[in-house]
Amino acid sequence: MTHRFPGAVPEIPVSDVDEAAAYYVSLGFTKDWGDDAGGIAGISRGECRMFLTNNGFREMYDTHGPVVIWLNLNSKAEVDEVYRDWHNRQAKLISPPESKPWKLHEFTAADLDGNLFRVFFDLRQDL
Repeated sequence: MTHRFPGAVPEIPVSDVDEAAAYYVSLGFTKDWGDDAGGIAGISRGECRMFLTNNGFREMYDTHGPVVIWLNLNSKAEVDEVYRDWHNRQAKLISPPESKPWKLHEFTAADLDGNLFRVFFDLRQDL
């Protein structure tokens, strides 16, 4: 039996859900629901969905951060465009877009809690 899985929805550990959501909204995401009082919020941008959770929400599983999230975009140009957009929005950018020897064109950004985003395009798709 073959099942087609949907895109994964990562849980991003944050210290304050409301502050983290505001940061992501400043980068073009939408806060869909939730708040710090409930310990969890959903954010989205296009087909990308993520959950932001505070320490209280994660307490029962004892999970910690920071984490690394990979965002797979559709082209090298799209990676460069998102980098420019986030730069203009004062995102915490760690490295600029670069085509790596491992055949990914990528850049790295961080959120307020040190979680990292590796935004990339697989250059092997162009072959």
